[in-house]
Amino acid sequence: MDTTSYVLIYFFYGLAFFCMGLAILLERGHGSDPRLRDALAPLAAFGLIHGSHEWLEMFNRLEILPWAIPGHNAWEQVRIVLLASSFLSLSTFGASLLDRSRPRRRLRWLDSLALTVLWSVGIVVLLRRLPLSITFWDAADAWTRYMLAVPGALLAAAGLLAQRRAFQRANLGQFGLDCLMAALAFAIYGLVGQTFPRQSVVPPSTIINSDLFLSLFGFPIQLLRAGMAIMAAYFVMRFLRSFEVEQKAEIVRLQEAQLREAGAREALRLEMMRRNVGAQEAERQRIARELHDETGQALTALGLGLRGIEGAMASDPSRAVQNVRQLESLVTRSLDELQRLIADLRPSHLDDLGLPAALRWYAGEIQTRSQLPVAVEIHGDPRPLPGAVNTALFRMAQEALTNTVKHANARHAWLRLRYGTEAVTLTIEDDGVGFDTVRKGKGGAWGLLGMEERANMLGGTVQIMSDSGRGTLIEAAFPFQAGARTDDEHSTAVG
Repeated sequence: MDTTSYVLIYFFYGLAFFCMGLAILLERGHGSDPRLRDALAPLAAFGLIHGSHEWLEMFNRLEILPWAIPGHNAWEQVRIVLLASSFLSLSTFGASLLDRSRPRRRLRWLDSLALTVLWSVGIVVLLRRLPLSITFWDAADAWTRYMLAVPGALLAAAGLLAQRRAFQRANLGQFGLDCLMAALAFAIYGLVGQTFPRQSVVPPSTIINSDLFLSLFGFPIQLLRAGMAIMAAYFVMRFLRSFEVEQKAEIVRLQEAQLREAGAREALRLEMMRRNVGAQEAERQRIARELHDETGQALTALGLGLRGIEGAMASDPSRAVQNVRQLESLVTRSLDELQRLIADLRPSHLDDLGLPAALRWYAGEIQTRSQLPVAVEIHGDPRPLPGAVNTALFRMAQEALTNTVKHANARHAWLRLRYGTEAVTLTIEDDGVGFDTVRKGKGGAWGLLGMEERANMLGGTVQIMSDSGRGTLIEAAFPFQAGARTDDEHSTAVG
């Protein structure tokens, strides 16, 4: 074959591996399998280094490198070093794919080190036996291919077969055929392409060499190597598409997870709405019952008493006076009960005196009803807040203290209202039995979820910290601009 044919062979030979190396560098970071990502780095190094080696051979054939003269020590040293380092990278790639353990993969350089030591020992032996001439460099080329290229290519083939099984386990079987074909290409590249080196004194290259291959098959061994390089590069770049498939599958999984989360949020919202409606109906029933049992009966008694006084005024004035005093006491009790009922619905303190006064009043009510000491602390200078935020903070304190009284078995509780520079913060804390925050919302803790929902609607945040036996701390924070556009009535209706 003429020089032009060899130049074309070397060009496409180097181009195949060089493009493979570049493609791997661009794609290796996208894979989800750490074993494959780790292994592809040395394969990229092999492609770039070996592609450069073949292009240098091409330039040598073209005689455009003044120092690239066959037998010239500098040129031959560069060529052998590139050849050895590329095949060491290839063997590292194969060994990495075969090692499943990550700690073992981190020590894969030991395999390459062992091959390097054996190869170096052979080079030293050749240096002692042969003069530093073309004879030595041909022997070094043969030794490098026998010692590094053949094992490296076979390791790469074995690793690709292991990767094929990994693809099949990951339901990416369409890329298993690519791995199989790439493994076949590397196996032929190693077993055939590298066992016919230049003729040298290193057996069996004295007989089995590139000249024998040319005489047997009618084309140079470099053409076979180039063909296998193109085949290997093509199928390696094909299975790199698995990264794109994995990314698309991950995107689909994320979208499905988002849909499931949105569905769960919607179901939670509907459940909270259902519970809110139920709570409203229960509250109406409670108000109706209390009006009937307390206020209604008091008014009935008042009417009967007034009629009795009318009859007793003429016959027994002293008894009429006594009845008037009893009715006065009844009216006083009824007014107190009515005021309590109104305060439970919405305390006048919140509208007339502000949030700090409303919190102090409610803490006193809790202490009176349940004997639970509630300390109220106000920090910072009170600032005017939107009505929706005032209502939300009061309702959160109300819900939290109600839960404390019912479930916490606490000895003390604390309300802390802090006016900061950018936000107002309300902290409700108790020293009760606490609960497992992981299970919040699964055991009926809808009041806590209602706090979060109310805060989210107004641009605030709620943090709930609790642990069994260590009490509970609930912290709600609202930026001062939060809830500025939210109608007070709407805010009150939520939750």
